[in-house]
Amino acid sequence: MEKMTREEYNKLAQKAMPGTKSWRTIPCAFVIGGLICLLGQLLLQLYQEFGMEEKLASLLVSITLIDKVAIWGGAGTLVPITGFANAVVSPALEFKAEGFIMGVGAKMFIIAGPVIVYGTAASWLYGIILLLLEKV
Repeated sequence: MEKMTREEYNKLAQKAMPGTKSWRTIPCAFVIGGLICLLGQLLLQLYQEFGMEEKLASLLVSITLIDKVAIWGGAGTLVPITGFANAVVSPALEFKAEGFIMGVGAKMFIIAGPVIVYGTAASWLYGIILLLLEKV
């Protein structure tokens, strides 16, 4: 049997790879994710309206969204809820052997940290810009 070159292999792999539907799935995940955030806020207010404490209401919102909406929402549902939790917990578990301070504590936000920092910084910047534009 004759050996295949890297170029031949890459061509064969490209040919066998299924086409992407990202032109449809990415906007769909974005819209579904936004609707889930809206639904979550509405559910939180509804649960609190029935007299539940905020902690219990928040827990019930997460359970409701994961159980009922993830079935048809796909990545638009699971990424906001499980993606952030995984980004925090995964490095913490990986460095658990180094101890709670230098392992878990120091590495917990290694992935999610930049998202939190830049997200917070961006929201402040956008808020200041909006405030300045409203005064003009």
